Amino acid sequence: QKVSVEVLDHLEHLALVDFRDSEGVERLQKAIQFADQLHEVNTDGVEPMDSVLEDRCLYLREDDVTEGNCTKELLENAREKVEEYFVAPPGNIPLPKLEERDTFPQGS
Repeated sequence: QKVSVEVLDHLEHLALVDFRDSEGVERLQKAIQFADQLHEVNTDGVEPMDSVLEDRCLYLREDDVTEGNCTKELLENAREKVEEYFVAPPGNIPLPKLEERDTFPQGS
């Protein structure tokens, strides 16, 4: 089962993942084949659930603070920081539109 170029383009924009190499496309196709097995499961008469634990009462425990005031030690783990904050990689980077791309995996 091949994944169309349009579907790859849509997934790239949703997940901000680049599928320009054949290995990435192959991994995606294998994941789809694995997930397709769910269509074979008979779910007749089974009501949808929000959680597998929805029939149980879940209790929250008290939040007991045992340590604190360790900002300096925690920030030593940061690759990059500004003032007293971790710097995260930028998100939602727009990918070029399909027609603007110069390459795309062959055979997809």
